[in-house]
Amino acid sequence: MKYRRLTKEQFEELHQEFINFLATQSITHDEWTNLKANKPELAETELDVFSDLIWEGVLNQAEYLEHFAPQHMYLFHLDEKSMHAIVINVKNEAVDITTKEGYNWLRENLMDEQVEFLQADKEYTEDENLDKFKMIEQGAVITKGELYVYFDNLIN
Repeated sequence: MKYRRLTKEQFEELHQEFINFLATQSITHDEWTNLKANKPELAETELDVFSDLIWEGVLNQAEYLEHFAPQHMYLFHLDEKSMHAIVINVKNEAVDITTKEGYNWLRENLMDEQVEFLQADKEYTEDENLDKFKMIEQGAVITKGELYVYFDNLIN
């Protein structure tokens, strides 16, 4: 398994896709029921393969990631060859931008000397999707990039 198995909730959301996946493997409903009961290790393998396929599709489509921490906002644009990061550091430890109040403080004080903007590019390793996945596992979420575009326009 390259990534991680989907959660029960994710499998429920992707129920029809999983049925289609099994059909491409020529596995019927009865055969799947039999597989789960009599060859659970093979059924587990099918769940893992399906999970990896889903993750590959999601990661291939991802263009932006965001990750918030109490004093930091990490915004990533996922280009073909590298990740471009915009990092917003809040040097005021009384402000927690993961809260509504802290986020509002940041919005009202963007040009304050306690707010620092940094930019960097990072090349992918040999496995671009695994790099993205590791960031998601560390708390980043896939977004449409509105915040990234806003801050990119603001500082460039």
